[in-house]
Amino acid sequence: MTAYDELMAFQRETEALGQIAGRLGWDQETVMPERATPQRAEEHGAMANILHARRIDPRVGAWLEKADATDDVAAANLRHIRRSFERTAKVPAALAAELARTTSLAHRVWAQARADEDVAAFLPILGKVVDLRREEAAAIAGNADPYDALLDDYEPGATGASLSAMFDALRPRLVALRAAILDRPAPAQLSGTYDDATQLALSEKLAAVFGYSLDHGRIDKAVHPFSSGSGLDVRITTRTNPTDPFNCFYSTIHEVGHATYEQGIDAAHLLTPVGQGVSMGVHESQSRIYENQLGRSRAFTGWLYGQMRDQFGDFGIADENAFYATVNRVSDGFIRTEADEVQYNLHVLLRFDLERALMAGDLAVADLEAAWNDRFKADFGYAVDKPSNGVLQDVHWSEGLFGYFPTYTLGNVYAGCLHEALRKALPDLDDQLAKGDAGPATAWLRENVQQFGGLRTPVATIAHATGAAPDEGPLLAYLEDKFSGIYGL
Repeated sequence: MTAYDELMAFQRETEALGQIAGRLGWDQETVMPERATPQRAEEHGAMANILHARRIDPRVGAWLEKADATDDVAAANLRHIRRSFERTAKVPAALAAELARTTSLAHRVWAQARADEDVAAFLPILGKVVDLRREEAAAIAGNADPYDALLDDYEPGATGASLSAMFDALRPRLVALRAAILDRPAPAQLSGTYDDATQLALSEKLAAVFGYSLDHGRIDKAVHPFSSGSGLDVRITTRTNPTDPFNCFYSTIHEVGHATYEQGIDAAHLLTPVGQGVSMGVHESQSRIYENQLGRSRAFTGWLYGQMRDQFGDFGIADENAFYATVNRVSDGFIRTEADEVQYNLHVLLRFDLERALMAGDLAVADLEAAWNDRFKADFGYAVDKPSNGVLQDVHWSEGLFGYFPTYTLGNVYAGCLHEALRKALPDLDDQLAKGDAGPATAWLRENVQQFGGLRTPVATIAHATGAAPDEGPLLAYLEDKFSGIYGL
């Protein structure tokens, strides 16, 4: 065996263990007994210790020195392994294990605090998570910006400064579009109640429409929908709300976007670094283009309207055009995951700025709720009414995912670029979507993005699919055109 062969044999075992660790998290979110939390925290910590030790095993360094890349796939695998080896070696094993243990505990504390509307119950353990992540970031960054070290974990090559420039270009046009829309009469809202079991049955049909294979996955319920796993075992969760079936349907489509990305990667890359999504921004581009540009399009909502009529009878929306406007209704709201396309990124930018301030030490954890509420009032014009609609709404900080939030908006930017290219490649796309057939769109995304997994860098992945470097222009043009049409601007 060559050095590369030996390295990859070792790496496949590491990747398999990582999948097992991820499944512990899926289990915790879906079916784990409530009082199993302390033991699960120890299990997470033990797995983190094992994975940390493997990732900095001296043999990995020796293999990396000797291994030769004979093709692009080998070069990409070596790039990913070297990056992980160098980053992980900078983090003490005890710190990695403590982070895993503390975030496992913090997650349950957050869930209870959210249910109880009790920010004070969450802040002490959040403070511990913040301290640990600061320590980790400092160890990785050296003399560089610690926040960039965290961001690089989710979006390799991105920096806080580069994202700030992009977000600064987005913000004024989004704010102007939002103001113009809210000055116009709003479309009708859904009313009535919608049976949970029927919602879940239709959401499973939607998952199949967008290419999700239940032969290699499953759909469960969770407080915060998510996707987990890669390769032959990719699972998603959704949630139901008796008065808002869109929450279930579009959460499902969103997570299916993530899941089909993982299921669509070339099987030859199974349990290798290339065999998973290259970054959270690219991952989010898949979930957002499925959910929004495809799932909320006029063509597809026309088909969905018929499905809802079949399942729920007359639910108060007169026709397909009115339904399209209702699905894309822009209105005041607190929850990021329920936000319309126009306002969604404003929610993300709030979190991006707050977490950068937390990591820099410019914002104390004790002041986080007040800072959140002040920023929300300034951006949206009304006050947060309760913590579960404010600082406690997202799971991310309890899990230590600092640097993750900006990838949501970056994913929207990528999705805008991909959608522009997709429309050029498939001029009859709306005819297919109107029949409830997202197959051509999924096939294009699989051919141009998904099959390659981590073969290229994030920016190169989008550029390969679209023929141009990503920028915010296509997203803004899409939003302004779509919502000008809906609201008669």
